[in-house]
Amino acid sequence: MTKPDNHILVIFGASGDLTYRKLVPALFDLFVQKSLPENSAILGVSRTKLSDAAFREKMKMGILKFSNLGKDHEDKIDAFLPQVFYQPLNTFEADDYIHLKERLGKIDAECGTEGNYLYYLSTPPSLYKIIPENLAQHKLNRQASNTGWKRIIIEKPFGYDLKTGKALNKDLLKFFKEDQLYRIDHYLGKETVQNLLVTRFANGIFEPLWNRNYIHHVEITTSESIGVEGRGGYYEGSGALRDMVQNHLLQVTALVAMEPPTTIEAASIRNERIKVLQSLRPLTKHDLEHNVIRGQYTAAKVRGKQVIGYREEEGVDPDSRTETYVAMKFHIDNWRWGGVPFYIRTGKFLPTRVSEVVIHFKPTPQSLFVDNKDFCNDGNILVIRIQPDEGMLLKFGVKIPGAGFQVKNVNMNFHYSDLQETYVPSAYERLLLDAMNGDATLYARGDAVETAWNFVQPIIDYWENDPEAKLHGYPAGSWGPDVADQLIEQKEITWRYPCKNLAEDGIYCEL
Repeated sequence: MTKPDNHILVIFGASGDLTYRKLVPALFDLFVQKSLPENSAILGVSRTKLSDAAFREKMKMGILKFSNLGKDHEDKIDAFLPQVFYQPLNTFEADDYIHLKERLGKIDAECGTEGNYLYYLSTPPSLYKIIPENLAQHKLNRQASNTGWKRIIIEKPFGYDLKTGKALNKDLLKFFKEDQLYRIDHYLGKETVQNLLVTRFANGIFEPLWNRNYIHHVEITTSESIGVEGRGGYYEGSGALRDMVQNHLLQVTALVAMEPPTTIEAASIRNERIKVLQSLRPLTKHDLEHNVIRGQYTAAKVRGKQVIGYREEEGVDPDSRTETYVAMKFHIDNWRWGGVPFYIRTGKFLPTRVSEVVIHFKPTPQSLFVDNKDFCNDGNILVIRIQPDEGMLLKFGVKIPGAGFQVKNVNMNFHYSDLQETYVPSAYERLLLDAMNGDATLYARGDAVETAWNFVQPIIDYWENDPEAKLHGYPAGSWGPDVADQLIEQKEITWRYPCKNLAEDGIYCEL
């Protein structure tokens, strides 16, 4: 890992759960690996009244509980914490930011961070305009050779729809330039997601096949085995389409489908990703009615325990039509992917927690071994598992030893966990370090965010305005509404069900 410039990381909303569970534990892991610069500091900012000592004690608990390396390097926590500070601040009050400016100047002088500031907005979206504006009012957004660089990381959601997404980009660009903005999607920080680029562009056996001539269809799944977990009030204003499809799943789709970049650097890779999003075929009225499935989980017994339905969750409207499940079929209209259907699905309270990309290759033109009960000639399958137990798996047919031509499907797989001597960083470790280094490769660009919103906006409009738009119930613990199986129209071809396949794949399943 490349060491970044000396700097101060300023975390707004530092008293919240994300800082405690993800950000500071990830920063400690980077510290243990000696990936942080010699002179750096972390300044937590929030309305909660805390001293430096109290904030450090809280962060110590978070490191011990959630850090990858904390338990094995407990002796290093006390060496890490002196570079952690806290500043109470009313983020809504512009005048209060003078105290932030003074504190930054003081830490700058003490720690030698050279005026380089990386801001992280771990806050509600309502503050995404207010904080940058107030920083700009005190000139904390300005960067020059003599004042250091200034960057800002923004958590999703990047708007609520196309209109608000455009408005947010417009507001942010009033105070920060595009090259200062880092819109974070933690899915893109996962090692296996990044490995998509290497799998495709470093291996001669895959790239020639990665097109409409050899691929039958592509399937991307992100499932969660839990419900809204007491966050019903938040989820009512979001739903699976906004929470997962517009960002995570479409960004992963772009990585799967993009053309080879001219160089492995941020601008080139991001240019190719947005070309995919721009090539998404606009959804017609027929698509909205038949190729987009909206579901909501209902009460059921899951793993021997009775669970309530979404509408019974705290903070949820008893007549809610918010989706906890989305499945859809769409096409990418370009030379490489013409005619190849893409299927994506995501949902809460599905049988297991798993995220994976499945490439279904076309079957052989003639089925010579149709009488083999152990062999399915639906085509070879490449599974790229994002979580859990990150890795890759290739399914293909082999002859069973003995007389005749008995064939069975076998697996050839690789797990990152097999690399015992190699440390696999968490998504936040990778993304935080990239932002410190000014590498925006795995961050979303403003035009890409707007293009993704442009694709899903017709779905939002249809669900909100058409009383005939269907909402399908599905029992918690199932794989979603049965009607979703009809999206994949070919005979005897359906979704890959990881929970059913995990045992044979040798990959952990919680069921």
